[in-house]
Parts: sequence; structure tokens; C-alpha cells
Amino acid sequence: MSVIGPDSQVTLHFALRLEDGSDVDSTFEKEPATLTVGDGNLPEAFERCLHGLKAGDRQTFSVPPEDAFGQPNPNNVQTFKRREFSPELPLEEGMVLSFADAAKAEVPGVIKAFDDDTVEVDFNHPLSGKTLEFEVSIVDVQ
Repeated sequence: MSVIGPDSQVTLHFALRLEDGSDVDSTFEKEPATLTVGDGNLPEAFERCLHGLKAGDRQTFSVPPEDAFGQPNPNNVQTFKRREFSPELPLEEGMVLSFADAAKAEVPGVIKAFDDDTVEVDFNHPLSGKTLEFEVSIVDVQ
């Protein structure tokens, strides 16, 4: 029976949860996901959790922020002038908007605060600073 290692093709069910148990994402009620270990689709720490597992194994791992999406970086919170946003756009705290970075790539930003003059936008990953629970059930290993 094959065990998961570098370049393994793995079919699995997974759930990603916050420490309070709320689901961020899960395939347990859907079709399983298939990935190749090392292809960059999963953060390295999540892939390390899979190493050594085989079909039929079910495990739950705790992944600290440093190994998941990092700690929030205060430099990723930026303040814009309110006039840079469309006057027809009804801003709300927590609203996710799409911005273009210097390379014209799309980057999501979360509205943290705003008033008549300024808008504070957080470009940190929404899961930064969070310890995550990663539950896996291995279906197949190639």
C-alpha cells in the first residue's frame, strides 16, 4: 500500500476549521479532492501533515499561523482617500473588494473602517493569525 510522500497523487476528503470549530472549507459532503504533493496547491505545512499517511487513514492536525497563512502584517493595511471609490459604492465594514496590484494582478482587500474622508483596507490573508484545524481522510494514494 502506497504512503504519501513527495510527488504522490492523493485523493482525499478534507476539512479546514477555525479553532472554534467553524468550517472554512470542507469536501466531506462533496466529491473528494485530488492533488499532487509538492505542486503548490497546498501550503507546505499542510502537505507535511499528509506525509506517511495511506488510503484509509483519517487524521486531524493543528496548524499554527506561522505554518499556515502567517501573522497579519500591519504594512498590509492601507488607507485610501474616500474619493478614490465610486460615490455609488455603499461601503460596509467587512466588505471584500477587488484591487489591482502593481503588476495588475487582482488582490482582494477587506474594508476595515471608513469615514467621509478615508477608507482603511486590509490586504492580509483572511486566515492570517489563525490556528487552523486540518482534518483529512485519505481515499487513494498513487
